[in-house]
Amino acid sequence: MFKDLFSLKGRVALVTGGSRGIGKMIAAGFLAQGAARVYITARKAGPCEATAKELTAQYDGECIALGIDISTVEGCEKLAAEIIKREPKLDILVNNAGAAWGADFDEFPESGWDKVMDLNVKSLFFLTKALAKPLRAAASHERPAKVINIASVDGIFVNPQETYSYAASKAAVIHLTRRMATKLIKDSINVTAIAPGAFSSDMNKAARDHGDEVAKRIPAQRIGTDEDMAGVAIYLASRAGDYVVGNTIAVDGGVVYANAGLPVAG
Repeated sequence: MFKDLFSLKGRVALVTGGSRGIGKMIAAGFLAQGAARVYITARKAGPCEATAKELTAQYDGECIALGIDISTVEGCEKLAAEIIKREPKLDILVNNAGAAWGADFDEFPESGWDKVMDLNVKSLFFLTKALAKPLRAAASHERPAKVINIASVDGIFVNPQETYSYAASKAAVIHLTRRMATKLIKDSINVTAIAPGAFSSDMNKAARDHGDEVAKRIPAQRIGTDEDMAGVAIYLASRAGDYVVGNTIAVDGGVVYANAGLPVAG
């Protein structure tokens, strides 16, 4: 009964922003669990190709680079067309591509608002919409297709950093996940989200460059590892996660919930 509970054998996945950081962790995890093909995207074709070659050499499945910028609806449609040209069915879509922007409240620019909201929320929605056909083709009552949105703990609690559009975008992703899940479960497509805490990545330079310092502020006393991120994504993508619909799982060493109710110093 529990054989192959976490297996992704033979499945086809797309991980946006998969050339580095959290996206690369997830792509590697899928390949390690037997995914046949994992497509990764990035704005810069060079690093995307390098990651695809690295992961293909490491695992039995194939990692394929698509250097397409999905910060616009046109870009999302271009990527979807490329996937549809190559694959009749898409089992798993991970909407991981994202951007952040920090600026003082009184100086926060419209460009910093639009760039983040467009990529983190708008592109996520329109790419999923553009890929609905291959997702529906892969989906069945017995084995649903999966859409996994990458949110952030910043969408759940208030980060003191002045990243206004980023926090708003990630809160939007969490609620949009619920709304999309309500619609797409009727087509046997499960939509869920992951809210990462501190992981070493180019977007989280503090965790990347000062991990020991950041770890002191985390109840688990460490930053997240590749296995931590891959593990939850594999769970949601595999048979193990087939009955999870609309949920957002915080993967953060206890930052959001383990701190609840602790006395405030001073």
